[in-house]
Amino acid sequence: MRHPLSSATTLALLAALTVWAELLLGYHPGLEDDAFYLAAIKRNLNPALFPHDADFFRLQFQATIFDKLIAFSVRFTHLPLAWVVLLWQVAAIFLVLHGCWGISRRCFAHPAARWSAVTTIAVLLTLPLPGIGLALADQYLHPRTLATAAILGAIGAVIDRRPWFAGVLLAIAFSIHAIMAIPGICFCAFLFFNQRGFSPQRSTFAPRAIALLLPLGWLFAPTSGAWRQAAATRSFYFPLRWHWYEWLGLFAPLILLYMLKVFLPRTETSRENKTALPALVSALFYYGVFYTAAGLAIMFPPSLERLRPFEPMRYLHLLYSLFFLIIGGLLGRYVLDRHLYRWLLLFVPLSAGMFYAQLQMYPASAHLELPGAASQNTWLQAFAWIRQNTPVDALFALDPHYMTLPGEDYHGFRALAERSTLADVEKDGGMAARVPPLAPRWLEEVNAQSGWQNFQAADFERLKKQFGVGWIILSRPPDQDSAATMAAMTCPYHQGQLQVCRLY
Repeated sequence: MRHPLSSATTLALLAALTVWAELLLGYHPGLEDDAFYLAAIKRNLNPALFPHDADFFRLQFQATIFDKLIAFSVRFTHLPLAWVVLLWQVAAIFLVLHGCWGISRRCFAHPAARWSAVTTIAVLLTLPLPGIGLALADQYLHPRTLATAAILGAIGAVIDRRPWFAGVLLAIAFSIHAIMAIPGICFCAFLFFNQRGFSPQRSTFAPRAIALLLPLGWLFAPTSGAWRQAAATRSFYFPLRWHWYEWLGLFAPLILLYMLKVFLPRTETSRENKTALPALVSALFYYGVFYTAAGLAIMFPPSLERLRPFEPMRYLHLLYSLFFLIIGGLLGRYVLDRHLYRWLLLFVPLSAGMFYAQLQMYPASAHLELPGAASQNTWLQAFAWIRQNTPVDALFALDPHYMTLPGEDYHGFRALAERSTLADVEKDGGMAARVPPLAPRWLEEVNAQSGWQNFQAADFERLKKQFGVGWIILSRPPDQDSAATMAAMTCPYHQGQLQVCRLY
């Protein structure tokens, strides 16, 4: 075996993998969930923003330090927000890969296995996971990525039998993203007891883990018809709506982990058996079985519908992260070894496939939407014009399905235009499902915008009287607008089919 790499060389290789992972992943600030996160950061820096609709992110974000942390970074460094967010995104990916390296070096004695494990994760960050609407990492700065990095670090600390340090890291993860931290706490407990020689059946862990699944303080928020309509927009809340391949993705890792659990002790050398790999595989199997049973028990009964927005099936994010880490390490140990051509044959096509998928997912946007770069996306151009030319207290209305319209590419209006808007279906529906008091308002505003593509002057006047809407975005050609509609507004911005109009 070769001599181990120096710490500086290891960090340099992890930095190179981080750059490669980011190039595959792409970078799209303001995308999807970042419609909330980036808006919350901007409001922390400028409280005058979003005077009409801050509740759509403010209420839930009281439970996280994420937006406060990023805003503090801006104030501390005096760098533009766009650059601070980008630097945090790169740092988050690096910390995830560093956490994977820390686990792999405890699980594999062979250097090729260690680096194959980390490289596998770096290449597969954009892989969609079954049934939960998530990938291993996001194309923008998400607190889930930072929480995952802390959880991976905690797993390494548990392997090293440093429970207090693991507890600190898990507390950090919980303060950043509680929903993701709870499965991490659960897995670390399984791993801790597994290393001490306890099986889940003989320990008192299961009742404690079940308690961790139930954040009782939230259970008393009442549901309503409006809440159920908001929850219905999240297909991953309802396992019966899953496709067959999502069910396969739920159970296949458990079967493979069981096979590894049985197979590993018989095949690994005595030196390999002294690593943490058998304990990690065993703990991951028991964790997966327990959480699958508990998650489905919560997701199916109508009487527990209020628990669905806490997404207990998100345990799959950590399970798949560690599963691919293990598979990548075993490939490196038994297949790739030190044969460069084998590494290229595996990772070059895999990287190309992941890269191509990202280009197809957001075809109207640059793959790397870097600070200062001019966007070719007509929606983002309109958002930039709004940000620079409309009052900070303006209230907008636009198609409640605007994120899914051709060329929009799931960018959030609030985060990028920095203006208030009536509720949308794609993202605000999810927030209303998590925070039931928002659901009636969400439903009222979405219903008021129903049939948006056929709105005429009277409909826009109704929105102005009912909600105080002063500005709208139209996504239809000008020649389709009636004279009466255009007489009710002035449209100072035109770009392609997009118009930004002010209501009289």
